[in-house]
Amino acid sequence: MEKILTADHLAKGRLVSLDVMRGMIMILLCAESCRLYEAIQHIDPAQPMGGLINQFFHHPWHGLRFWDLVQPAFMFMAGSAMYISYSRKLEKGQSWRDNLQHILIRSLKLFICGVALHCFYADKPVWELWNVLTQLSFTMIIAYLIINRSYTWQLVFSIGLLILTEVLYRGLLMPGFDQPFTEGKNFGAYMDTLLMGKINSDGWVTINCIPTAAHTIWGVLAGKLLISNQTTGYKIKALVIVGILGLVIGFGLDLSGITPIIKRISTSSFVFASVGWVLLILAAVYWLVDVKRNDKYAWIFTVVGMNAIFIYLFFETVGMQWLNDKVAIFTGDMLHLFLNVPLSVAAVVSAIAVLVAEWGLCYWLYKRNIFFKL
Repeated sequence: MEKILTADHLAKGRLVSLDVMRGMIMILLCAESCRLYEAIQHIDPAQPMGGLINQFFHHPWHGLRFWDLVQPAFMFMAGSAMYISYSRKLEKGQSWRDNLQHILIRSLKLFICGVALHCFYADKPVWELWNVLTQLSFTMIIAYLIINRSYTWQLVFSIGLLILTEVLYRGLLMPGFDQPFTEGKNFGAYMDTLLMGKINSDGWVTINCIPTAAHTIWGVLAGKLLISNQTTGYKIKALVIVGILGLVIGFGLDLSGITPIIKRISTSSFVFASVGWVLLILAAVYWLVDVKRNDKYAWIFTVVGMNAIFIYLFFETVGMQWLNDKVAIFTGDMLHLFLNVPLSVAAVVSAIAVLVAEWGLCYWLYKRNIFFKL
């Protein structure tokens, strides 16, 4: 089985590292939806275990944790995949204009799915735009419109988006929303009152799609680099150097007091710092999988990465609404009932069982060559 399911065979000509990294992201998100991190946190809320598991929860406001990198990585990978797909279509004779309709339709589907997920969460019809899919529907269009531009042009444009964000937050001080970096009192929250008639209780804002468009654009540039004719050494060096530069700029802006790192409103410092970490992770995965060919177990991630949107929608709906509780009945709940396993430990077992089941669903789909695309 391992020989058949190497990353090369599984990816069928794709850049394996991107599928692996996308799969890693989706497995992490899947574990969250299974309540795995929450269950582990309840076992040992004190240090040091509590401090470690806190990295799998968003920072409450000013600061950066590991979990704050997942959404930027998700949008970054989307940009990389879009460019690689587009380049293949160009080779087949399809023009930029021909592919534009596909991008617009796909973005519309993402937007509809994002809005629908909020309805699932609320268990009623709602108009909310905070989901990552609604954000991605916007950033993909922006990234595609400039996909043929030079590296420099796209880089300058993306930095322009970050400057625009700074101007909006610092320059448009509306009554009651005149504190740029205060939760619920900033321009992003004000825009939500116009777009949705409400603000998010956790500080998220819809106009995050403006600065995070930089993540998708930079993903396009990374995809372009990785399939270029440059040497692997040059590619890795470029990813590492730019990644370090992103960290220096992001944390520099934060530590100097110019712009704090705040994920929930995607400040420019957050965008730089997060993409810095994402680029370094991508460089490591690319080196390990595509360069050193250490891909024996890559299929564990690629079977999920190749059905990323499907599994995301599945665990955010069927998983959270039904599967989590039903699997718990026959796993953790039974262990607690018949073997007197502590509830906190039983919850971890249940979460892992759901995670394995949802991974198994992706594996089952892969074996039957079923891949859902928007």
